[in-house]
Amino acid sequence: MLLFSVLIFIFSFNNAFAYETADLVIVIKSKRVMFLMKEGKILKAYRVALGKNPSGRKTSQGDGKTPEGRYYIVGRNPNSSFYKALKISYPNEKDIEQAARLKVNPGGGIMIHGLSKKVEYLGKYHIIDDWTEGCIAVTNEEMDEIWRMVPDGTTIEILP
Repeated sequence: MLLFSVLIFIFSFNNAFAYETADLVIVIKSKRVMFLMKEGKILKAYRVALGKNPSGRKTSQGDGKTPEGRYYIVGRNPNSSFYKALKISYPNEKDIEQAARLKVNPGGGIMIHGLSKKVEYLGKYHIIDDWTEGCIAVTNEEMDEIWRMVPDGTTIEILP
């Protein structure tokens, strides 16, 4: 009986901290949703807030738009002013070419991030309005989960 109890405890403990690793992140801007995927299956889905002016492609720094296209997770900041942050490889080559044609600065610093200390009390209600400068925002609890599940190098597809 004791062995059975120990096995149940170990199994429960391991599952409580077990997270699958995503191989793809998909953001659908029009639906304000982000999916963590593995081998074509949805592991997790999150409601997200986007840039203040989210419709359309990001073209320049300060336009308040969240980029669209294929990018990669290229780094992480555990001490971000927005709790934790995963850096997205925006701008890519296509974005840089477009900015050059338009003679504008494409911007940068696009992240998936949590909430700053001054608004973390909002929790899941932060999605009532799009409020970032072009980033993808989730709650801090969700950011902890995403941080564990999305390794550097993961592809992120941001769709209209």
